[in-house]
Amino acid sequence: MTSVSLTVATLPQVISWVRQIPYTLLLVIVGLGLALLDIHLVELYPELILSIFLPPLLFEAAWNLDWSDLKRDLFPISLLAVAGVVITILGVAFTLHWGMGMALPIALVVGACLAATDPVAVVALFKELGAPKRLKTLVDGESLFNDGVAVVAFTLLVGIPLGVQEFSLQETVARFGVFVGLGIAVGVLVGFGISYFTQRFDLPLVEQSLTLVAAYGTYLITEELGGSGVIGVVTAGVILGNFGSRIGMSPRTRLIVAEFWEFIAFFVNSIVFLLIGNQIRFSVLLENFPLIAVTIGAVLLTRLLAVFSLSAISNWLVKSDIDWKIQLAVWSGGASGWGDDCLGPEYSRRDRPAR
Repeated sequence: MTSVSLTVATLPQVISWVRQIPYTLLLVIVGLGLALLDIHLVELYPELILSIFLPPLLFEAAWNLDWSDLKRDLFPISLLAVAGVVITILGVAFTLHWGMGMALPIALVVGACLAATDPVAVVALFKELGAPKRLKTLVDGESLFNDGVAVVAFTLLVGIPLGVQEFSLQETVARFGVFVGLGIAVGVLVGFGISYFTQRFDLPLVEQSLTLVAAYGTYLITEELGGSGVIGVVTAGVILGNFGSRIGMSPRTRLIVAEFWEFIAFFVNSIVFLLIGNQIRFSVLLENFPLIAVTIGAVLLTRLLAVFSLSAISNWLVKSDIDWKIQLAVWSGGASGWGDDCLGPEYSRRDRPAR
């Protein structure tokens, strides 16, 4: 698998016309080709993606996220993360219910699965194409907050028809607060703890290793406590990237750690994009193509409505000045994480009813 991804990485240097294709897209195409030949590199499981691939990608993105930029756009990011998730869930659910005859409880669960965004794929393209820094901040920031909203919605919407949950606004808000709060709390403790610890010595390899421990440790600890591992990792990454790297690391160490995480992101992204294409099962895809097409259309339309309407509200209330080009990029970028909350261990481990 690694040899395939590295071979793809060298293709643009050998074949000139291949350079016009983004590296990440090229990996997906190669993965699709292998799937067509019935060559499957590895069987993907939710635990593999979430526990091994996700933490380093999130940490690297958070490490490079400027806190001042995030704070400046906190209002529009919050609108997109909360109201945007609700709009997407309702839009997808009613389209599938009235248009495809799907039972409403199931349609709502599908909507909750597809409502959250994950910037991993899009941020990789942003870096490759040299996209504006603010665009990356908006996409990353939205993902930071909407994970908690979507997972709480998903757990509630799955539990109600199964009889293991009852809707209560107070309980739902409390659960959301605990889910997000635990992630932030663990991330803050790990981030500031390592920041102050690294002040006491200047050992680049040790400090580099500590950031790796922070990425995986924060995720696993937060998930075990019942919080959002995604929010925990991003919180720790933002603190270490904006605070810890300045007070606890020498300029040489900062450079070494930054280059280390740049390599990790490249390596993991190479594997992830290759496996994305390779996991396609064309028989299943063709069998369910009409339903898939309608669902994709519903997500695109409802997210378009959410992004443009909520951005307009933000521009009017707090003068965010988010122009239509940025809105268009944020809208299209939200497609990268569809389905993440259906894969997450939050439901499979804690809320699955007993048989």
